[in-house]
Amino acid sequence: MRPGGGISPSFVAQQRIRQLEQKLRAKEERIVVLETENALLHLKLAEFRGLIGRDTNEVAQLNFVHDKQQNLCRSTSSIIIQVYGAIQRLKRDLKNLHAFALELSRDFQHQYKNSLYQVLTAVQKIQLQNEALQTFQTKAFDLKQSLQEVNERYQQEKQKRKILHNSLIELRGNIRVHCRIRPLLPFDTAFGHSVSQDWHRKLSEKVAHATDDETVLVKCNRPGHTLINKTFQFDRVYSAAESQDAVFADVAPLLTSLLDGYNVCIMAYGQTGSGKTYTMLGPQSEDDVTLSTEDEPELGIIPRATEEVFRLISEKPPGSHWVEVSVVEVYNNEIFDLLAKDSCGRVFGVKRDVVTTKEGKSDVPLLTYETVENALEFLQLVDKGLQLRVKHPTLVHAHSSRSHLVVTLTITTKAVSADSFAPLWTDEQPSQKLSKELFCTFPQQMKDDKLIFPSRASSPAQFESVEKLKHIKTKLQLVDLAGSECVGMSGVTGVALRETSFINRSLSALSDVLGAIAEQRSHIPYRNSKLTHLLQDSIGGNAKLLVMLCISPCQKYLAESLQSLGFGTRARQVQRGQVKKRNLPVSSKSK
Repeated sequence: MRPGGGISPSFVAQQRIRQLEQKLRAKEERIVVLETENALLHLKLAEFRGLIGRDTNEVAQLNFVHDKQQNLCRSTSSIIIQVYGAIQRLKRDLKNLHAFALELSRDFQHQYKNSLYQVLTAVQKIQLQNEALQTFQTKAFDLKQSLQEVNERYQQEKQKRKILHNSLIELRGNIRVHCRIRPLLPFDTAFGHSVSQDWHRKLSEKVAHATDDETVLVKCNRPGHTLINKTFQFDRVYSAAESQDAVFADVAPLLTSLLDGYNVCIMAYGQTGSGKTYTMLGPQSEDDVTLSTEDEPELGIIPRATEEVFRLISEKPPGSHWVEVSVVEVYNNEIFDLLAKDSCGRVFGVKRDVVTTKEGKSDVPLLTYETVENALEFLQLVDKGLQLRVKHPTLVHAHSSRSHLVVTLTITTKAVSADSFAPLWTDEQPSQKLSKELFCTFPQQMKDDKLIFPSRASSPAQFESVEKLKHIKTKLQLVDLAGSECVGMSGVTGVALRETSFINRSLSALSDVLGAIAEQRSHIPYRNSKLTHLLQDSIGGNAKLLVMLCISPCQKYLAESLQSLGFGTRARQVQRGQVKKRNLPVSSKSK
């Protein structure tokens, strides 16, 4: 204000400015409120727009559902029309089916009556047939009993025949010949690339069969020739399915003869790869040729025979028998001692010679004999010999033996001569004549080789004790012959070809010897080969001889199989005279 009491314009202006500022702040606050309301309105607008959008989608969905329902109504109407038509057709079909069922029922009743009549007729026939069947069953039972009786009589007669046949062989001194047909093996089907499939199939066909336990049937189907069936008869024939046990079962009785005082020889004959070594020794691999008793079912004749010999010896009085072993091979017509040792004790093959003694027996001077006390020691010695045996692979057999192997068990028996005793009775009965042979069983009392027989209860003294002791030697020769070969088939050359030549010549010499014995010639060519010279005593009649033929069953080896069967047939016809016991004393050297 002015001093004079008046209002100054600046004051009025300031008041006006404050009023305007208040109005401005009021307006600004109003603006803020309006903006807030505007924002809320925008939110509500957006919300209403969302609701309108959802309502629009719902309306569209309702329209879609409505259209779908209309379409469904139209399709349902069409389906109802089709179902109605189907119902009408079913009614017509049902009516027709009812008529057909009535007709079928009438036919069924008619057929039922006919079938009932047929069933009754059939029942009557079955009753008649049952009566006839009971009659036939009664007859069949009677025939079965008769057949069983006939079969039992047949087996008895067969056993008698076998006994008589063996007795006849004993009297004639015939060579026992058994034949074993091996199964087909993988190398039987290996023929090379130049052989056609048809010819390959023919070569691998099985042509040798065992028709029974004494007959071999061979189908000789050669190119350009008509089919011919040949049969061969032997003392025993083994099929491919028969085991090593079955083979040895027929060999074992000969070993009993060995301890009864007879020499025994068992040899395997056949072509390369026919199963000779398997039959005599058992299975052998390329890396391991040793013998083992672990695989007992597969053991060959040699280990089984040794076990049987020691089993039989174990039943005798202790110390009454001892066994010596020698192992030789005949290689390129030379005899090699496979148990000979050098100065260091190592085993190596030493060439030996075979000579004929003054008594006409064959002998090998300086031959090594090793004493054995059981089968295990024997097998160990044979293993050493087998390590030195010559082998060479051929096209026929990968482990072909190139030499003849001869394993000899010499059994020395302490025996007492009956001439050393003075019987106190005067009337000698026939059974007492047996006492003139050698007694191999020791009495209960023996001291310093002085025998004292205990007196019987009925006779205080029937024998006088005498200081006379004898030794009897018997031999078991086990021979694994080398296989005969066709040079063209085996494909051997060089050294192996020379070996084949010697093998075939020695086997030919063996055949010549048997032929000479069969024809009873004055001269038997034993010395044509070291093999026949070595086996002279066994072949010539001083031993019970068993030849085990081994043949292949397939067409590929037909010629070789026929040759082996022919050899066995000729050997079976040889009559050497009755084999004698070894009852002559030998020098009694202390062991």
